[in-house]
Amino acid sequence: MSGNEEKDMNFTQTARGIIRTIAIVMSVAVPLAITISAADARVGGGGSSGSRGSKTYSAPPSTTTAPGTAQPMNRSFTQPGTPGVGAPAAAGAAAKGGFFNRPGMMGGMLGGLAMGFLGAGLFGMLTGGGLFSGLGGLSSIIGLLLQIALIVIVVRLAMSWWQRRHTPASAYATGPAPAAEGPGAQTNFRSGLGGFGLGSNQPALEIQPADYEAFERLLGEVQAAWSNEDVAKLHTLATPEMVSYFSKDLEENKARNDVNKVTDVKLLQGDLAEAWREGETDFASVAMRFSLIDKTTERTTGRLVSGSETPIEATEVWTFARRRGSDWELSAIQQTG
Repeated sequence: MSGNEEKDMNFTQTARGIIRTIAIVMSVAVPLAITISAADARVGGGGSSGSRGSKTYSAPPSTTTAPGTAQPMNRSFTQPGTPGVGAPAAAGAAAKGGFFNRPGMMGGMLGGLAMGFLGAGLFGMLTGGGLFSGLGGLSSIIGLLLQIALIVIVVRLAMSWWQRRHTPASAYATGPAPAAEGPGAQTNFRSGLGGFGLGSNQPALEIQPADYEAFERLLGEVQAAWSNEDVAKLHTLATPEMVSYFSKDLEENKARNDVNKVTDVKLLQGDLAEAWREGETDFASVAMRFSLIDKTTERTTGRLVSGSETPIEATEVWTFARRRGSDWELSAIQQTG
């Protein structure tokens, strides 16, 4: 056997060892990602969706409740650079999204491509044909390097996504707010309205105590309507855009024969991040830390799929919108981290 043949054999054996190691990592990472997705089954799917008018792609200011940065939108009818009001957009606006802006398109395309390469390589290795399935020489080496690079990228993206989705929300203990001074003062929301307090920025749009009461009420009512799969009720609580996302998520739950129940929702702390007006529409982005029981069961048998009866905490930024003379509606949900 020539020296080159021996080198090729040694390289192939080493390469197979590397691929086996990566395959083991992938076998752990992929189920973990699936489990994480199931744990984020509550309303909004644990992602960032909706519109904040012209501020859709601008992060809301940090607050005591959410001192970190809100995650950018994963799903939105509002396209980057589009001026004007995006929250009450009609459902037909979704058709205007570019190829890569459609919900799930980028993840699905990259995931399918990566799994295709990975599956082809592993199948060849496991069936005895070798990772390269008969290819030799330089082509084999290039093919190996490309597949290893692609697998490493997929693993790193999966782990990075997992870390972002599960970064613990920071919480700061705050004392009681000082007494209000003068008519219309906004310094006593935390003590008077279930945990709400004034955020870090003085709002351009004045938010009254009744508005904070509406935000807290919507937090519970949206979760209840979601748990009951009551799309008609959701239409009275959220913008058409948000209802379209909720409806899609509920249909996916039904396709999996799952039902997600969110109960015992309690606001623990909240702060106004910013409030502003665009034309006839008012916007208010509010950071909220709340506790809830979030569990998913099998629709037909009631078997627990994920979650438990133990309350958990979540910190999200909810944006509300209202037309002049109308009630507040949920316009966007953003995760924090």
